[in-house]
Amino acid sequence: MSDDAGLNWSRNIRYSAERIVAPTTVDELREVVAASASVKALGSRHSFTRIADTTGTLVSTAELDLPIQVDAAQRRVRVGGGVRYGELAQELDRQGWALANLASLPHISVAGAVSTGTHGSGVANRSLAAAVTGLELVTSTGDLVRLSETDETFYGAVVGLGALGIVTTVELAIEPTFEVAQTVYENVPVEAVRKAFDVIAASAYSVSLFATFHEDAYVDQVWRKERTDAAVTPIPAALRDREAGGARHPLPRVSAASCTVQGGKAGRWLDRLPHFRLEFTPSNGEELQSEFLLPIADAVAAFDAVRGLADRLKPVLQVCEVRTIAGDELWLSPSSGRDSVAFHFTWTADEAGVAEVLPELEAALAPFDARPHWGKVFTPRDPAGLYPRWADFVALQRELDPRGAFVNDYLRALGV
Repeated sequence: MSDDAGLNWSRNIRYSAERIVAPTTVDELREVVAASASVKALGSRHSFTRIADTTGTLVSTAELDLPIQVDAAQRRVRVGGGVRYGELAQELDRQGWALANLASLPHISVAGAVSTGTHGSGVANRSLAAAVTGLELVTSTGDLVRLSETDETFYGAVVGLGALGIVTTVELAIEPTFEVAQTVYENVPVEAVRKAFDVIAASAYSVSLFATFHEDAYVDQVWRKERTDAAVTPIPAALRDREAGGARHPLPRVSAASCTVQGGKAGRWLDRLPHFRLEFTPSNGEELQSEFLLPIADAVAAFDAVRGLADRLKPVLQVCEVRTIAGDELWLSPSSGRDSVAFHFTWTADEAGVAEVLPELEAALAPFDARPHWGKVFTPRDPAGLYPRWADFVALQRELDPRGAFVNDYLRALGV
């Protein structure tokens, strides 16, 4: 394989696979999986860990001939797992439909994002995985298995960590298309944010706070995304007269050309809910990422804990984004069973520097039962204390993958 073919998005992982294949039919995929001693699915390569790594065969599902199929009567869409959210969103909008939410990047694949519990933002918006109503996957025996909401194991398989099989198709709930207006506020007093976090987080359909901690008195930016078909929510007092004077990028002194339109100008949901535009290719090799989700009731206390480490984090931190996510019932979703707040850390590409401060950050967030994002950098630990259904998931993994073809070093470190 070429050098680029063997690297992940951020170029911090070189895959150990002997080969990368891209089957064009499900039958071809089944043959590949059944014949491989060790095999993993390869999505958009946006994981910062070895969750998708294998010493055997990496399988891209991007070339599978699986058309996007909208069922208007059931308000569902059936899509190939390798399709990127941005491409799915364009087709849905063309037909008058929408997804309830999107992540900050529209470049990620549907199956990859769902399998790792990726999310957008909004106190009433659940993770992307919670929109799944059915899925099909090829197990290590080459069988094609379909699971739906009527199956008990469905709730364990959606956020499946790539441990159960290769996801071929995903069925998602959809709704009529809508418009969103996005406004950015800057230099918001940190004490005002602490006192009114709940008000700010609930003041729009989707809200993100960005902090570099270079100036302790202020939160650098607050991004509010409002649906135009919803009742108008008053701008929180902490944000009044703090609207940015032009387009902003979450990182200081970086051009906003790649960012979605701001300034309160309404536009299509797919052009506002992500932070970044599909037509711009995300940069490679410039960052690492970590993220931790914890109960929303602990948001301010956790924010204070992170601020307390500011001097330690600054040398490797580019920006910290704070978002909210409504709880769901999926076994391994980081927001399972609780309304959550997420602290997302975009680091520099300094792996050694991040590795030095990460244990301190994890220790500061541990009292809040913080759950790490499965695809971002964290220190592996026994998940059983964080996920009540962990043992059930391990049993499901053994059932669907009896020969252990999908178990790699990442999963072994977690006790699978």
